[in-house]
Amino acid sequence: MYSVECVRTVIAFLLLAVTTPSATLNTVISGGGVVTSPVAATVTRVPAIVGGEADLPCDTRPPMHNDSLLLVVWYRDDNPVYSYDTRVAGPSAHWVDDPYIGRAHWHNLPTAGLRVHDVQSRDRAVYRCRVDFHVSPTRNYKISLDVVELPNKPVVFDEYGKEISGTAGPYHEGGEFKLICSVTGGYPTPRIQWHQGDTVLATLSAGEIVAPTRSLALVIRNATRAHLSASYTCTADNTLLASPQKTTVKVDLYLKPLTVEIISREQPLSVGRKSELWCKTTGARPPAIITWWLGGKKMEAMTKNPGADDANETESLLKWMPMKEHNGLVLTCRAEHPNFNRSSIESKLPLNVYYMPESTIHLGSKMNPNDIEEGDDVYFGCKVDANPPAYKVVWEHNGVLLQHNPSNGVIVTGNTNMALRNVSRHQAGKYTCTASNVEGDGKSQHLHMQVVYRPLCQKKDMKIIGAALQEPTTVTCEVDAFPPPDTFEWTLNNSAGSIKVDADRFTVDAKAGKSLLTYTPVSDVDYGTLSCRAMNLAGQQVTPCVYTLLPATRPDPPTNCTVYNLTDDSLDLLCLPGYEGGLQCVFIVEVWAAEGLVVNATNEAALWNLRRLGANRQLKLIVYAVNARGRSEHVTFTVETALRLSPRTEPQEAWEVNWAVGVFLGTALTVALILCLALIATRIRHRSRDYEVTLPTLKNQKVIVQKRNSPQGADDKNPDLIPLSKE
Repeated sequence: MYSVECVRTVIAFLLLAVTTPSATLNTVISGGGVVTSPVAATVTRVPAIVGGEADLPCDTRPPMHNDSLLLVVWYRDDNPVYSYDTRVAGPSAHWVDDPYIGRAHWHNLPTAGLRVHDVQSRDRAVYRCRVDFHVSPTRNYKISLDVVELPNKPVVFDEYGKEISGTAGPYHEGGEFKLICSVTGGYPTPRIQWHQGDTVLATLSAGEIVAPTRSLALVIRNATRAHLSASYTCTADNTLLASPQKTTVKVDLYLKPLTVEIISREQPLSVGRKSELWCKTTGARPPAIITWWLGGKKMEAMTKNPGADDANETESLLKWMPMKEHNGLVLTCRAEHPNFNRSSIESKLPLNVYYMPESTIHLGSKMNPNDIEEGDDVYFGCKVDANPPAYKVVWEHNGVLLQHNPSNGVIVTGNTNMALRNVSRHQAGKYTCTASNVEGDGKSQHLHMQVVYRPLCQKKDMKIIGAALQEPTTVTCEVDAFPPPDTFEWTLNNSAGSIKVDADRFTVDAKAGKSLLTYTPVSDVDYGTLSCRAMNLAGQQVTPCVYTLLPATRPDPPTNCTVYNLTDDSLDLLCLPGYEGGLQCVFIVEVWAAEGLVVNATNEAALWNLRRLGANRQLKLIVYAVNARGRSEHVTFTVETALRLSPRTEPQEAWEVNWAVGVFLGTALTVALILCLALIATRIRHRSRDYEVTLPTLKNQKVIVQKRNSPQGADDKNPDLIPLSKE
């Protein structure tokens, strides 16, 4: 049984044999044998892409002018696939094998050949074109149809096998990344390349690796900013008939910050004054994180967002209140990228913080504050902590400014040192130093300097104490001393001599610096002078406190009483106290009117402010002193309060004004007249005359109210009262 291909070949041969003269057959009889025309030794290669077109050339031009084309037969591996018979008119002249139906067509222009459409990979073969002429011998041409199967589009993966679509990364600046281009399919084996622009970075040739899937890796080490947004293209090509298959990826890159700077360097800063500092960083992608640091501690700040991830600039605002301890520290603005381990860069600002002086007063290093005695030299120092340095230091004693005065023993040297020469107890107290700079004045805490001195009597005058026989009397001895006295000594001097008082008869209050002696006179011999001496660490009191002990009596009456500030309703009264009888005394004034007692006032001093007495009244004042032994004699005098004036009317005021103006004008005219007369007299050289002008004088009337034995007695016995007259 014959195959279909064989049958077709036989039929075509028979047709050719019947219709073609023997001279034009491929086989000719020569010498009793059959001769076949030779087949062209050269093979023409025709490339074609799957799905494209292929033109298989075949020269059908007759070699002679009197010859013409008869028949064209195309063979594939010696099997006819197409024929064209010029002897048959119409479409029947073309015969096409089944696999090529609709795809293979004969064409004459511009050159003759077989055009195959929709080339398929199975069309890959060596084709033979046999051309028969009417006269000329048969010619054969070999054409190899090289069907090219294009590779698939490259697929790009990262080093972890993840497919990259569009953008690769993000990767880290300074690091490395790998792009793997994978290509499948393609015949012949495609060439794979990595391109950046027109530059070929890597190539995998067709013969290096033979596998269904071929890959080419691109490794970028030490990535720089130039790699940001760089485009890398992987191509796969195996023919010049078509553009290479390509895939492009764009690289995304994390960038470290390039610069950081504290751009607002407002200096100096001031304690207590709010300050604003800006810090700016550039170069980071995405934007860097800015932090502020001071003394190892992070500070809160406000970051200004750039608004887009592509922006590589970030600003941060630090609002803070500088403090004294910040002076000399370094403020750091740090920019860092969260995706880098060692990406931080810093800008530093040494701080110059101004603050008010802080002053501390102290005694000299060799001074013992508990052993400063009168006559010693005392040295003070003032330690000042200030920025900027203090331009002056002043010293104060109990709030009073001390000046450099060597004659008074005050010596100030170098602003921060002061010496007191030959100190006295009056210089004890609170000392301060105050330093000043442009930020203000800083006053130190006070230093209380104590001067050790012997006891002194608080009251220097001799005090008279009245004591009754057989009655106990308390005598208080108060001294001023530092430190307070710890012992007291009492001595009685009388006609019998000097007697030391036993310690059990008096008490000592060391903290208050006083001693209380309870003394009871038994006879007149027990009166005399009591002396009190105290002793402390500085020594014994040099001058004792002296108290004269006299028999207690009634007080003497006040004297020299004077009325002043007399009005229509009040007056002030001042008297000189007499002998108080050796006892505590009070002073009493009684104000009497015709209808009875008006005011009764008591005071420890002979001074009164009497109010609500009534206008235009005749008043009688009775003054006396009272102590434990009784009261003194009375001092009595009378006064009259002023008349209460009624409000003046406008006519009265006008008359008074006119009267005053008249007096002024009259006086002026008189003086002018006298001057004119004197001038005339001088010119006519008359004899000078003496003019005696007698000026009237006013005499103050004094009302002398004499001492009385009783309110009802005569008023002419006490000459000590000199009240102001009504007039």
